[in-house]
Amino acid sequence: MKHTSHLGWPHLMAWTLPDLGRQVKQAVPRKPEVPGLAHSVPATATVPRMTWELHLLLLLGLGLGSQEALPPPCESQIYCHGELLHQVQMAKLYQDDKHFVDMSLATSPEEVLQRFSELAMAHNHSIPREQLQEFVQRYFQPVGQELQSWIPEDWTDSPQFLQKVSDAKLRAWAKELHQIWKKLGKKMKPELLIHPERSSLIYSEHPFIVPGGRFVEFYYWDSYWVMEGLLLSEMASTVKGMLQNFLDLVKTYGHIPNGGRVYYLQRSQPPLLTLMMDLYVTHTQDVSFLQENIGTLASELDFWTVNRTVSVSSGGQSYALNRYYVPYGGPRPESYSKDEELANTVSEGDRETLWAELKAGAESGWDFSSRWLVGGPSPDLLSSIRTSKMVPVDLNAFLCQAEELMSHFYSRLGNDAQATKYRNLRSQRLAAMEAVLWDEQKGAWFDYDLEKGKKNLEFYPSNLTPLWAGCFSDPSVIDKALKYLEDNQILTYQNGIPTSLRNTGQQWDFPNAWAPLQDLVIRGLAKSASPRTQEVAFQLAQNWIRTNFKVYSQTSAMYEKYDMSNGGHPGGGGEYEVQEGFGWTNGVALVLLDRYGDQLTSGTQLASLGLHSLVAALLVSLLPW
Repeated sequence: MKHTSHLGWPHLMAWTLPDLGRQVKQAVPRKPEVPGLAHSVPATATVPRMTWELHLLLLLGLGLGSQEALPPPCESQIYCHGELLHQVQMAKLYQDDKHFVDMSLATSPEEVLQRFSELAMAHNHSIPREQLQEFVQRYFQPVGQELQSWIPEDWTDSPQFLQKVSDAKLRAWAKELHQIWKKLGKKMKPELLIHPERSSLIYSEHPFIVPGGRFVEFYYWDSYWVMEGLLLSEMASTVKGMLQNFLDLVKTYGHIPNGGRVYYLQRSQPPLLTLMMDLYVTHTQDVSFLQENIGTLASELDFWTVNRTVSVSSGGQSYALNRYYVPYGGPRPESYSKDEELANTVSEGDRETLWAELKAGAESGWDFSSRWLVGGPSPDLLSSIRTSKMVPVDLNAFLCQAEELMSHFYSRLGNDAQATKYRNLRSQRLAAMEAVLWDEQKGAWFDYDLEKGKKNLEFYPSNLTPLWAGCFSDPSVIDKALKYLEDNQILTYQNGIPTSLRNTGQQWDFPNAWAPLQDLVIRGLAKSASPRTQEVAFQLAQNWIRTNFKVYSQTSAMYEKYDMSNGGHPGGGGEYEVQEGFGWTNGVALVLLDRYGDQLTSGTQLASLGLHSLVAALLVSLLPW
């Protein structure tokens, strides 16, 4: 197979200047349409914007051999690039780099930069740590000053889904999970509108639910599972507000950033906005809200088409598929010192490429994983990351489902031409996924390596995302997927489905298990007509619920990830300590409690899914009760 890339570095010369201009314009934030967003739009957004376009065109045309080859994540010389950011982050004043870039300013950015310039000159640009600490304490505010806690007005004490949970301990636990929404609610203080330039937060008009822990702003793909949980908690008004925030971001920037900070602006996350709208409309039948915003949903999908498409040739056919790709330079501000230190392990000419690939890995939501290191020179080292060289199964499955939903939405709204357009796009993607990603012999889909010209046959739960997304045409693939899980011995793990089978120390690898990945497999398998496959889906749900319940019973907390080895514990690895909260973990738990509430138990004996227990489970399921 061969591929060509839309704005791909090795293939840039195949593009015309108009093509490239269109790409770059998508990458530059549009004129803001939401109050308070002006601060995060570059000052170069009018006439000087062309300078950025030409700069990017010329330097991309030369490759990534220069330290200055790519523009920064945003224009702020405090939060995204520049000497102040570099000196503070490399001094490691805080254990977590994210802490500093989440601090707001005590005065105007111009004054802060002027005072810093004076301090730097006085110390010949080598400011002692104590003076740097004093400077930050004087000119920056503690994290979270612009936010206030918010208890959602539509929170009620006893949502109906609780009645579906038969096990008394699980029902009491579910009620406690429902209570956690009140702890995760945030809204922005009015003063952020007065001085938006003094914060790294992107203004949101409506309150929202955050993941928890160090993540005090909204995150894109997390919010899908949060919304599922909120709707079970009968909090449709909260969901509508969060949806409106996302729609406003698309209107302003052309896409939804990774999260609600200016340093996240130039990367997105798995595109689930259309799926979120479907959750909300299915729950509320609010068709007028859909009608008002259908064009914005289309705009977001256009962003992925224009900026994240590659063409792959297979069997004499050319197929368009999508990838994660963030052509912006410099270390990630929220992980600055780690990215800078990692860059010191590669040659100077490779640093910009490394930083861009790290941002693409963050855009995938899997930051970081052996999934993006496979095929690199040292596949256990993060410096080998090559995210943009992969065509990911899950990304294309999410877009496939979005295209199907857009076809349904337009049909419902009476626009047959647009309905046909999206129906055809989905058909084309189905054919592309079958030709490029599907492996009939193994019974699963696999990420496609653009450089190597072959599939990555490693196990990841994401390999089965098309089942969850309904992006397949032959129902028998569900039962083939079950055999795939058996062949990889995934059903022998008793505390959750591992994220991969490689232990690299990265958080999206073995032995960590993540709630959304459990959901992708469980609800994918549950679509089978086979009692056996449905029973396996239930047993996987039972295992996950018992792991969550056991850890909660010990710690009174829900976590972003779990270590599924040694009986199940809070997860580890990666760039920061495991976080409590936790938005999407709560959402998935509520989804499974709602779906299987009459069967799930809180007992300590975790289900093993070996052959004997599967046979026993099948026999039990067939007994006439």
